[in-house]
Parts: sequence; C-alpha cells; structure tokens
Amino acid sequence: MGRHSSGERSVRQLRIGEEIRHALAEILVRDTVHDPVLESCAITVSEVRVSPDVRRATVFVVPLTGANQEAVVSALNRHTAFLRGRLAKGVYLKHVPKLSFDLDRTFDEAEKIDRLLAKSSFGEQSGDGETTE
Repeated sequence: MGRHSSGERSVRQLRIGEEIRHALAEILVRDTVHDPVLESCAITVSEVRVSPDVRRATVFVVPLTGANQEAVVSALNRHTAFLRGRLAKGVYLKHVPKLSFDLDRTFDEAEKIDRLLAKSSFGEQSGDGETTE
C-alpha cells in the first residue's frame, strides 16, 4: 500500500536487522578482533537498525562489564571493515551494509525509570497514614 513513515521500519528492515544482529553476536564471540579493548570484554549486540535502502546499519551494543563503554564503541568503529567482511560470509544479502556502532542507552534509561518508580512508590502512603509496600 503506502510508504512507511520515517519512524516506522518495514518487516524487511526488521528481518535483515535481526539477521545481522545474530551474525555479529556470533562473530564477536567466535572470531578474534585484534584489539586489546575488545579482547578484554564481552559485548552484547542489542539491536541493529537498517536504513530503508539497506546500505547502512547502526549496531547498538552494550559492554557487559559496563566499563570502558565509549572505548569499546570506538574500537568497534575502528574495526568495521573486518567485521563487515566477516558479516558478508555469514549473511545472504546482495550488499552488506556499512556498519556504525553506537552505545545502547535503553538499559540505562530503564534503570533510571525503575529508580524513579521505586522512589515514588516508597513515598506513597495509604489512607490510614501508613506507608504502603
């Protein structure tokens, strides 16, 4: 029918993003990227957003230790050619998208919301003056 709005991704984009996410997660576990920052930490690939023309993909990652987050993202961006080459062997696409890595901040946002909710529910009181649990 009609085109998707700019914020809405097509089923094709979602499918390709998931295929790339699984392949990159496997590559990061199995293959050795010769970088001291990457060799010393485990990385979770949480999401891959593919452009409508499938020429670019933004890969959202989270280092499991939580430390050196910016250094890990920077190291991954330095090694995009290597990772894209490995990805070409693991996915069946006419063109493997250019990769860019970014830190996934959704976990931080969820934790912040949880703290705010816990704080607000702790301060609530029932009608008889006692604090609810």
